[in-house]
Amino acid sequence: MDGPAVERALRDHAAAVETWLDEALPRPEGATAALVRAMRYAALGGGKRLRAFLVKATGDLFEVPAEQSLAVGGAIELLHAYSLVHDDLPAMDDAAMRRGRPSCHKAFDEATAILAGDALQALAFELLARGVTGIDDATSRALVLGLSRAGGPAGMCGGQMIDLEAERLALDLTGIRELQALKTGALIRFSCEAGCLLGRAGDVDRQALLAYGGRLGLAFQISDDLLDLRGDAALVGKDVGHDAGQGKATFITALGPAGAEAELRRLEAEAAGLLAGFAGRANVLEALFGFVIHRTH
Repeated sequence: MDGPAVERALRDHAAAVETWLDEALPRPEGATAALVRAMRYAALGGGKRLRAFLVKATGDLFEVPAEQSLAVGGAIELLHAYSLVHDDLPAMDDAAMRRGRPSCHKAFDEATAILAGDALQALAFELLARGVTGIDDATSRALVLGLSRAGGPAGMCGGQMIDLEAERLALDLTGIRELQALKTGALIRFSCEAGCLLGRAGDVDRQALLAYGGRLGLAFQISDDLLDLRGDAALVGKDVGHDAGQGKATFITALGPAGAEAELRRLEAEAAGLLAGFAGRANVLEALFGFVIHRTH
């Protein structure tokens, strides 16, 4: 699969995820209508749905039914949407734009945005815990546990805390890797793990795909750092030059642009090696890695 083909596959699956999310989210009615409108604003209307696509792509390796991958991927996207709402808040990254439109706290207000993020997180776990047709209780529990860990102190929240304290900590490259492995990478790794859990993958395959997810998470963040440095805000859909303006520790500050690009090539080679054991069946995941590191938005 080449770059344009994987981009089409991403776009097609994103459309299916959008439909699923539209149906899963509540409708704005009664006294909570403002909260629900903010939830829907944050969760719908854009994004590559990379994490949901990873659930499908890994699940396809083990013949997981499409409706199961879609539902689990949709729940992960709800948690991701919550993290973006909170990440954009003035107390966090203070970002005015997200996905080409005003951030949730700009479109509504800070209090509503905080509540919308909280509610999206709760809904993600509710949908997983409620159960998906064909997924047994043990697998549902494993999915809830994995998503909890990816979103908590050993995942996104922990990474965000390190990010907030990065200036005081004076992070070196090792520290930046740890930060991003938690803040960005944990949910990407879990998206790969979720496909393995649904497909009852063996330990060797599971470990290879988790390691692939770890490389992809780092590559995604390095690519994001490069876009922040030299991307077009109209294409990227959010503020650029933001990290430099806030003095953030990034892969660019640690490696420089040329070093960051070399690191992307190294990670891509490692990812290809990890997928070699699937004898060509993981070509979608291999092409996806190339798409991530060469993206312009």
